[in-house]
Amino acid sequence: MNGKSMVICGAGGFIGSHLRKYFEEKGYQVIPVGRRELTLGTDLLAERMEGADIIINLAGESIIRRWTPANKRKIYNSRIDTTRTLAGAVRAMKQPPIAFLNASAIGIYADQGEHDETSQSYAGDFLAEVCLDWEKEASTLDVLTRVIFLRFGIVLDSGQGALAKLLPLFRMGLGGRLGSGRQAFAWIHIQDLLRAVEFLLQSPEIKGPVNFTAPEVSDNCTFTNQLARVLKRPALIPVPSFALRLIFGKGADSLLKGQHAFPATLQQAGFSFLYPTLQLALEAIIKKKKNIVSPIRTRF
Repeated sequence: MNGKSMVICGAGGFIGSHLRKYFEEKGYQVIPVGRRELTLGTDLLAERMEGADIIINLAGESIIRRWTPANKRKIYNSRIDTTRTLAGAVRAMKQPPIAFLNASAIGIYADQGEHDETSQSYAGDFLAEVCLDWEKEASTLDVLTRVIFLRFGIVLDSGQGALAKLLPLFRMGLGGRLGSGRQAFAWIHIQDLLRAVEFLLQSPEIKGPVNFTAPEVSDNCTFTNQLARVLKRPALIPVPSFALRLIFGKGADSLLKGQHAFPATLQQAGFSFLYPTLQLALEAIIKKKKNIVSPIRTRF
């Protein structure tokens, strides 16, 4: 590993809290940066981050909400303004980090076709706009450090995230597909996400966008059926599109649309997934198997 000091902006969130624990157990000094630190001003923020080898930016308001004009501003500004502030602080650091990893999402891609990291078939909706502008702000640092865009799919974990919210309903036999169920469901197990971040830090040749999805892309209907099968419960109660629209308005797009996004960069670089299939991932999570994390493949 190139360094042992890491800044995580958004360390209190779902992914950030897992990353913090994972890398602290690896011997890293993890420096959390929250909303208060982001208001300190560029120089003070740069001073707080000074000496960090890695900066990971995960800050952003949840997109699963009704997309009122006010909420859309919160979603947008919490990502773009935060990244702009962090980038300014990095430029003010005496020694820039070795790598700057910025969160993004596969929602940047169109919901038609298949997408690896070379795809420039982007969606024309609000989520894609957020992701494009988010990555654009982070890319201003590519003259100073290695910049990587973490394009996350749906992250599966039993304690937090989308799956954790669905589990109580499915355990009661009240689960079902969302909308038509035909929308792509590109996902990644939380343990593979953590290992993939570590893998990127060990792979200095990788930069730019990286799809954080498992090799097996499913659809919402298949996910629903497999989850119900693992839980030994029926999945007979679909949630119609109009109901989601009533609750979330245009925000329902994040649930009713999906992207066929594949992890070409990780696979071509030699990353080995512990959970390449949905069945393996769900069984490990639901049955709480004590999986031993295999070492990451070393390339010579």
